[in-house]
Amino acid sequence: MNLLTSMRYLVALHDHRHFDRAAKACHITQPALSNALRALERELGTPIVRRGRTYSGLTPEGEQVLASARRMLREHEALQQTLASQQDQPVGSLRLGVVPSAVPVATRFCALLQSRHPGIAPVLLSLPSGEIEAGLKALTLDLGLGFLERVSARSSGFQVIPQYQERLYLVTRAPASARAKSSPPSRIGDPLNWADTGGLDLCLLTPDMHNRSIVDGAFARAGVAVKPVMETNSVLSLALAVRSGSLTSVMPGALVSSLRDQPGLLFRPLVKPEVQTPVGFLVRREVALTRVQEAALALARDADWRAELAASSGSFNI
Repeated sequence: MNLLTSMRYLVALHDHRHFDRAAKACHITQPALSNALRALERELGTPIVRRGRTYSGLTPEGEQVLASARRMLREHEALQQTLASQQDQPVGSLRLGVVPSAVPVATRFCALLQSRHPGIAPVLLSLPSGEIEAGLKALTLDLGLGFLERVSARSSGFQVIPQYQERLYLVTRAPASARAKSSPPSRIGDPLNWADTGGLDLCLLTPDMHNRSIVDGAFARAGVAVKPVMETNSVLSLALAVRSGSLTSVMPGALVSSLRDQPGLLFRPLVKPEVQTPVGFLVRREVALTRVQEAALALARDADWRAELAASSGSFNI
């Protein structure tokens, strides 16, 4: 029995929660996966998987084995990276979990990281804050980019690398003159009080997104009752909803920065209250960093990246 391979099958079964899907993800047959896990149970002398007509979860002992399996697989990956990497050129994948409002920033970060280190293959995943934190703790993610107000650097178990302050903008279609044959250029408009946004047809992120709780909190402090006419878990959909119809949206500055070259949009900074939410990278403490993680964190502190971040995170001088 190959212990490392069996551990990989166990992790796949837990993640996919289905024998056949886990087997396909491991590129083996379902009977082969089941037999390998039964052999692992015999080797360890205890049941690991709860079996019924379908997958029913892991036993308490299985949960302990799963935690060990994740650590073993991570150590194996770290060793592979070390052996495959040269002095200044790390090799391996980087799984980065990102809150949706920070995806434009994370995309730039991953592109720059890959350009500097061609041996690194970033995998960017748009996830809610809770899933990012859980993924870091379970070692299924290497790095997170999220809202720092949710975590304590001392007690959360995460190392925190602050990046920028997220600001919020009201985004509408820019008014066009009657004689205009094309959409006007997009522009940054005058600041707007949150209290003056009542009665708009809003498209907002879904309530499970932390950005939405920030937006709802600002509306509440301004005394504005909000009932969006459309909700989405995609920041791209926010932009398309405004471009495609008469809807208005509240968007993070990083998305506004990405949309400024698109015609026909008006971006107004929202003030009173002025909301600034710190965003930064998160990495698990007390776990040795891989070569790829070290390269990513070095870039997160790099002066050139910080300059690009200042220009692309939506901190415009109005």
